Amino acid sequence: MTLTQQHPDDELDPIQPNEAKQRLEEAIRARLGDDWDSEDSGWLVVDRTAYQARLTKGKVNLDFYVDLLGEVNVEEKETTLVQESGRFIAWFLIALSVAIAVIITQIVQSVS
Repeated sequence: MTLTQQHPDDELDPIQPNEAKQRLEEAIRARLGDDWDSEDSGWLVVDRTAYQARLTKGKVNLDFYVDLLGEVNVEEKETTLVQESGRFIAWFLIALSVAIAVIITQIVQSVS
């Protein structure tokens, strides 16, 4: 059989998005527990579609993928340098905003 020949039995029946979403949810619950999406659990959804999800907590990323046949794969990784630098920039901007607000308040009080 050459690569260009196809047989009816060889056709793939890809998983539908709603079924993929259900399997993804089941895999997340199996890995993290039923209350994984509560605020107390600490898990944040960074990205999510019907076929994949990335969750993060502290310095851990969990990537869940549903392939075309409906198998769920999970990859655990540490946070990336981009994520860490993004967090640093966010905290820096918050601190800078507070400092600017304090300076403006002092200027307004000294003028009045």
